Amino acid sequence: MTDTDTDAGAEWRAYAGTTLPPILETALACFVEHGYHGTTIRTVASRAGLSVPGLYYHHASKQALLVALVSHAMEDLWRRSTAALEEAGDDTLRRLDLLVECLVLFHAHQRDLAFIAYSEIRSLTGDARTAYIAARDRQQRLMDHVVEDGVARRDFTTPHPREASRAIVTMCTGVSQWYRAEGEHAPPELAERYRAMVRMTVGAPTAV
Repeated sequence: MTDTDTDAGAEWRAYAGTTLPPILETALACFVEHGYHGTTIRTVASRAGLSVPGLYYHHASKQALLVALVSHAMEDLWRRSTAALEEAGDDTLRRLDLLVECLVLFHAHQRDLAFIAYSEIRSLTGDARTAYIAARDRQQRLMDHVVEDGVARRDFTTPHPREASRAIVTMCTGVSQWYRAEGEHAPPELAERYRAMVRMTVGAPTAV
């Protein structure tokens, strides 16, 4: 592994606090606590130490706050996922392992952001909803291609690659719905366990 590979790996695995601007961090906390529809602009503004007009100066509406949050989530996950695949190179099994690791780490470390991006898709409207679905589908295709390639190379034996891929992504993204930092397993340990389970799902060697 080159120094560049090491730097890239450290980057996509690194979670050193929030990367959200303070207003969005406040909006996220409110959405997690009250839900999107249960949160008012006045509540977000008050907790952010702003007037309502002051908040509107930065974000035109509550919908704009949600769009900014889910866009940040999908862009960050995409950036980390493509970096993980770049680190893995052409080795199909390593590509599977690192993409799973990336998904689990993201949904554990960014639990609240990932949870809102998943659960509040129903609250997105118009072009914002269309853009989010396109970003989600693009992210899914990364796993689709890894699993399909593994089957084509006979590294994986699953007879149902598309269904296996969707099951894997659903399992990994579901971490955001139950993971707690004070729980039994740290994110790297959880990622290792998921890698083993995913290998069994696609019919690959199970030693990690």
